[in-house]
Amino acid sequence: MRTHVKRAVSCCFAAFRQLRQIRRSVPTTTFQTLVVALVHSRLDYGNGVLVGFPDYLVQRLQSVLNAAARMTFHLKRSDHITDALVSLHWLRVSERIQFKVAVLTYKVLNGSAPPYLGPLTRVADVPGRRALRSADTHQLVVPSYRLSTVGSRAFPVAAARIWNTLPVNVVSASTVQSFQHKLKSFRFDQSFPN
Repeated sequence: MRTHVKRAVSCCFAAFRQLRQIRRSVPTTTFQTLVVALVHSRLDYGNGVLVGFPDYLVQRLQSVLNAAARMTFHLKRSDHITDALVSLHWLRVSERIQFKVAVLTYKVLNGSAPPYLGPLTRVADVPGRRALRSADTHQLVVPSYRLSTVGSRAFPVAAARIWNTLPVNVVSASTVQSFQHKLKSFRFDQSFPN
């Protein structure tokens, strides 16, 4: 996955070099749309498999996102980036990864994901369990794993852990679009508290 991150970073910075040439020629909203189309698509491609990866790889991707925000607002490298990310309403890379896994988990639980992702088991659906108050929760069972290096990165484990951190009003959304909207608002408020 190091090569995936390295290629994504190099492609994004190549797009920055091309965008820098037209930055003063187009309005800010158009430029922001171009940045989102060219850079975010490369950052988001395959980032669901980066869950549980070392922080230094995620930080390399975060540097691309920070550079995109700096380029959009004509900021210097030494300027603080948090206000730019808040005004653009962009999640950090680690939250983007969790967002993607949570949306995929929602699709698996509602039957709109590919069947090869496999079933995820809710706590209430565990056979032989007595009916408790916790049976009404939307929690998932985190399966056990043997390999400490890659076991926690497996989709059933990572998906259940991320899903169990979400509040009830987010996981009880009726459609994928409303789930995505509530999830982004939740992650954004968690990442950038007022």
